[in-house]
Amino acid sequence: MTNQEKWKKLSALLDEIEAYGRCLGKVSFDMECCAPEEGIEKAGEDMAILGKRLHTMTHSKTYQKLVVELHEDSEGLTPVQKKSVEHLYDDYAKEKNISAKLAYEMDLASSKAYGAWLKAKKASDFSLFRDSLADLIRYQRIAVGLRDEKKATVYDTCLDDMEKGGGIAQLDAFFAALKARIVPLLARIVKEGKPIREDFMSRPVPVPAQEAMSRWLLRQEGLRESALVLMTTEHPFTTNFGNHDVRVTTHYHEDSFISNVFTTLHEGGHALFMQNEPQELYDQHCSDNMSNAMHETISRFYENLIGRSEAFLAFAAPKLRELSGGVFDDISDRELYEAVNIARPSLIRTEADELSYCLHILIRYELEKAFVNGEITVDEIPALWNAKYKEYLGVEVPDDARGCLQDVHWSSVYFGYFPSYALGNAYGVQILRAMEKDFDVSAAVREGELLRVRDWLTEKVFSIASLTTPDEWIRAITGESLNPGYYLNYLEDKFTRLYGLK
Repeated sequence: MTNQEKWKKLSALLDEIEAYGRCLGKVSFDMECCAPEEGIEKAGEDMAILGKRLHTMTHSKTYQKLVVELHEDSEGLTPVQKKSVEHLYDDYAKEKNISAKLAYEMDLASSKAYGAWLKAKKASDFSLFRDSLADLIRYQRIAVGLRDEKKATVYDTCLDDMEKGGGIAQLDAFFAALKARIVPLLARIVKEGKPIREDFMSRPVPVPAQEAMSRWLLRQEGLRESALVLMTTEHPFTTNFGNHDVRVTTHYHEDSFISNVFTTLHEGGHALFMQNEPQELYDQHCSDNMSNAMHETISRFYENLIGRSEAFLAFAAPKLRELSGGVFDDISDRELYEAVNIARPSLIRTEADELSYCLHILIRYELEKAFVNGEITVDEIPALWNAKYKEYLGVEVPDDARGCLQDVHWSSVYFGYFPSYALGNAYGVQILRAMEKDFDVSAAVREGELLRVRDWLTEKVFSIASLTTPDEWIRAITGESLNPGYYLNYLEDKFTRLYGLK
């Protein structure tokens, strides 16, 4: 049998595997967006059953034999097929020693943990989530322990899974660089910064008007509406079932219109990545293989570098005034720009300003590193969380809902994701500087020509993400490895000007 014949046989198996994966994802989407409270547990059981079937398929002798043989000898395959086999082999190596029974238990624990997290957050009581989180940590350690190849620690393995080539040493240095320049700048703003008007930020905007604004924003970003769904959920996210079915979620607050605006821009960035990978990657089972930081690069790019820019707000303000029914007619473009960029210590990561955001990520990184590696117990998390918020941001955490229960991420075996947001911030500015060499980005955005941004990203960023490691990716786009100096210089320049600092 030739390698192309083997690939054809493997591809047929992948068609079925991916179909089950999409069904599993759709049950998950339903559970998070529209399932009644009493139905969440059953949905979790359904997901575990589907996951059990997926496990059987990916652990069959035929499937594993084809993956291993094509990994050992890929001559005759196309470059995309070779890369697809590489990704499949990486997944095989991580999961081959996990039994069907263990995989089922892990899926069930994760599904149950989501329901427990919802109840705990609603009651603002970490104890209702404590046992579920402890189970997930235990399963993570078991799964990593079963691998043939392991990193220095369990958390190093988690980080490498999320960002190939990443680890504690790299991230410790990265966050140290951010902390050294962000903390003093934030302190200067609190002490010396000019006052910024913000009284209008809590003016109520009806949910239908906010939804209309969301759909307008998604169109401006360049998303294909015929391949897009917009819904609401407790904790916004974006998912896809191929490039023709991408699903964005948001969360509306009548007295905080700006929350939805930037949530929509953020999730729309994810959706752009999902809609615009090359069709060949979907056809050859190679799509969606970029790292999480690559994905967060684009969501944070649209949320902050585009969305919070003076150019974009000048373009979007007339539409905001129109859709809100005149609520903001008395607010100038400059006042809007300053208000949405206010930098101050705060409690909630998803509502955090652009400057202090990475300090929220630093806290989560330090806690994850400690509890995954067994340096602290689950019971210590709430108190340590509160202490770190006091130390790094100078704020008191009033309750668990606005403290260690605010994020959904720890309700699944998905430890190591949080650093992706901070890395994405840094990648994004480096990419923006490369984009600016090709055209005047600010001028294009001010004129509403955001399709130029999408098309540049499609050509230079989306096209290679699933075919490269993070370092290969950023070097191909910008000519150098990740350099947080671009990001830190951007923050210092923007916020020094905004607050009139000397």
